[in-house]
Amino acid sequence: MEAAQDLSPLSLLFCALLMLLPLAAVWYFRLGLVKNVLISSIRMVVQLVLMGVYLELLFKWNVGWINLLWFLAMMTAAMFSVLKNSQLNAKRLAWPVLASFALTNLFILLYFNGLVVRLDSLFDAKYIIAIGGMILGNSLRGNVVGLGDFYQSIAKEEHLYTYKLGLGASSYEALLPFAKQSFKAAIMPGIASMATMGIVSVPGMMTGQLLGGSVPMTAIKYQIAIMVAILTSTVIGIALSLIFTTRIAFDRNGMLRKDILHSNSSQNYHR
Repeated sequence: MEAAQDLSPLSLLFCALLMLLPLAAVWYFRLGLVKNVLISSIRMVVQLVLMGVYLELLFKWNVGWINLLWFLAMMTAAMFSVLKNSQLNAKRLAWPVLASFALTNLFILLYFNGLVVRLDSLFDAKYIIAIGGMILGNSLRGNVVGLGDFYQSIAKEEHLYTYKLGLGASSYEALLPFAKQSFKAAIMPGIASMATMGIVSVPGMMTGQLLGGSVPMTAIKYQIAIMVAILTSTVIGIALSLIFTTRIAFDRNGMLRKDILHSNSSQNYHR
């Protein structure tokens, strides 16, 4: 099978014209998102072009420690994205979230490259960036949902939480229902995606393999493997994030520290 057809400047121009349709819909319904769509589109193009430039260099050099440093930089960026989108205090929770990301994603990535793909070099640029990026991106989404829902639910139902503590429940017992609810919210989209894969949608990993010239069965095997890795990293990542952050987010009396959630977020939940 041949590699994917390259896209000419004219092809990209026709692609850009498609953006007129969502922009027209956003403008017609007065959603107030025209500026957001334009800024996001421009950022996407600039970021991906820059990514293409430095990925060519990474693939050309293919030096293990440089590839690992780049993956660590990706995890750091993901950590800040999680805290920002979860409306959590980055100064207090940066290190525990970064630690959960590092332990989870490095373990899953090295396990995948070493035992599943059986690479000679565990830090091969093509695999550590592509596979690591897919695992990390999905772990990021799960952590945004899990951490955000956990802390915002506690802030919203603070009276219920303190009531359980007042009845003699330990912090673990009082937090467990919130953790279970957030855990379920974070992993259900991944489980639903796995259940409909191959029937409702052709997943991204498989599409990339097919466009890259792989035979369909090879693409399918890679897709199965990456989905197992993604679900595992999401589950472990959320569990570690909750364990690590709760050690800092609560005081000695088991009460949520007031500066963990941004003020505008906590105010919305106390109204």
